[in-house]
Amino acid sequence: MSESQRTGDAYAQAGVDIEAGAAVVDGIRAAVRSTRIPGVMGDLGGFGALFSLGGRYKDPVLVSGTDGVGTKLLVAQRLNQHQTIGQDLVAMCVNDVVVSGAQPLFFLDYFATGRLAPEVAVQVITGIADGCRKAGCALVGGETAEMPGMYGQGHYDLAGFVVGAVERESIIDGSRIQAGDALVGIPSSGLHSNGYSLVRRLCDELDWSQSWGLGQPLGEVLLEPTRIYVRECLGLVERFDVRGMVHITGGGFTENIPRILPQGLGAVLWRGSWTTPPIFAFLRQRGALSDADMYRTFNNGLGMILIVPASQADEVAIASGGTVVGEVRSDPNHQALVEG
Repeated sequence: MSESQRTGDAYAQAGVDIEAGAAVVDGIRAAVRSTRIPGVMGDLGGFGALFSLGGRYKDPVLVSGTDGVGTKLLVAQRLNQHQTIGQDLVAMCVNDVVVSGAQPLFFLDYFATGRLAPEVAVQVITGIADGCRKAGCALVGGETAEMPGMYGQGHYDLAGFVVGAVERESIIDGSRIQAGDALVGIPSSGLHSNGYSLVRRLCDELDWSQSWGLGQPLGEVLLEPTRIYVRECLGLVERFDVRGMVHITGGGFTENIPRILPQGLGAVLWRGSWTTPPIFAFLRQRGALSDADMYRTFNNGLGMILIVPASQADEVAIASGGTVVGEVRSDPNHQALVEG
């Protein structure tokens, strides 16, 4: 037996299976290739991913973002359903990038686990590739890390990284927002990937195979993947005067909306002006949650909010499938409130 073979066996005995890692690469190769877009250079397996802007922009500004999916991972692991959690990962990253008006270009993922189960990793990364296709970006690489002793049996963690680009003159930064502008809310697909530490505490003892009045099993509702808004938002930017976009993530309305508003301005959302999926009322009732808890933890049915001139609000709502949900007002406290 060669020295390399003895070393390989020793590593396997320590809990790291190099062959399992190779099996994952083989299992995801077709899915990764399906995300290729103009600009991608090389193929899966390099030490670094190459991407050429190739004259597509006159004065490009790169916009980057990174995120995970939090303890929603524990929902996927409890249900042993790993096909959609990858879309959540992509969505949480690309939805942040698109609010600047940027087209996501390429994405990388980090998958870490204690003991690599190739069939699970392939499902997760195939879901990431699905999300990349929906966002119009390429999955150009990633890392699969097997770390014995770091994670519990069957557990894994995910992180994602995205880079996009926007013409400097087209950056959306909220600086043109003014009092009187309208807020148009685009519906969420559910909880998205925020607030799951609270969600799990409220639902952990329930039977997730039951519907609990939600119209489908609770487990399916909790695992509903995060909506990807990239194509819709970029299409709206081309047609309308979009002055600001807000991705409603952790922090809900209270924390996220003021991030895009100039000082001296605040926002008011009109209670009842949009449809809220049943899961939010279910959680509110089960946890006896206050308005403050709901509005700073969850998206409450609005995954993305666009700020546009009031004269365009109705058209934007129709084009986006959304609703006019509020307005910008003068406010020295720089707050986002829900009234009505």
